[in-house]
Amino acid sequence: MLDDDYAVITEGLTKTYGDKAAVSHLDLRVKKGEFFGFLGPNGAGKSTTIKMLCGLLLPTSGRMTVLGHDVVADPLAVKAMIGILPEDINTYERLTGWELLTFTGRMYGLSRAEAEQRTEQLLRLVELNEEDRHKLVVDYSLGMKKKTTLACALIHNPKVLFLDEPFNGIDAITGSALREALRRATERGVTIFFSSHVLEVVEKLCTRIAIIHKGTLQAEGTVAEIAAARGFAPGTGLEQLFVEIAGGQVDRGDLSWMS
Repeated sequence: MLDDDYAVITEGLTKTYGDKAAVSHLDLRVKKGEFFGFLGPNGAGKSTTIKMLCGLLLPTSGRMTVLGHDVVADPLAVKAMIGILPEDINTYERLTGWELLTFTGRMYGLSRAEAEQRTEQLLRLVELNEEDRHKLVVDYSLGMKKKTTLACALIHNPKVLFLDEPFNGIDAITGSALREALRRATERGVTIFFSSHVLEVVEKLCTRIAIIHKGTLQAEGTVAEIAAARGFAPGTGLEQLFVEIAGGQVDRGDLSWMS
């Protein structure tokens, strides 16, 4: 495939802190319109990779492009086309949910009328009721903050979405509606780069996955492709593959004192 067919490309992407490599020589290619799962245990380098791809963290070496734009050389062009929901939420907490969302839309160049129209639609989607949307964000629960910042990531109609643990703290009903909205977005050509520890959700939503461990790529492809490459039986689930690839079945003892 040509480079134009890919939304995200990394070549030799590396981030080091002193002698420690958080991400090491990562090569990825994510096709346009793909729901791509990016998996790994805690500390594997997932969030570091996402921050680099969004222009929030400079790499030590390597190259990365988003929709053909070099992230380091042309960060503003990249940021205009992407939406991001980071694992750690830092936002303007002295605004109300409604104000934060309309402000975000205006920052992306939407007219006031368009920003307000999209704000109403998005708050309805994430089920933030009339009372809560006019409270200060500082008073929100984790789930309400997650809903609001996800709406902020969507308001400007991004071409690529980077989602880092987007469903943490979100109730099952809202989560179901959001998953369906994201699935429909990929049908319209939006690319989703999705990181989560909830493997059941990843297996249900993602067309392909990559697994990293200690900063290095361990496997990439569909679940079936990875299972075949690793010698697993057809139909092997993602959880079994992930445990095997990212650490193996290790006897960690038991809590014999519990009865």
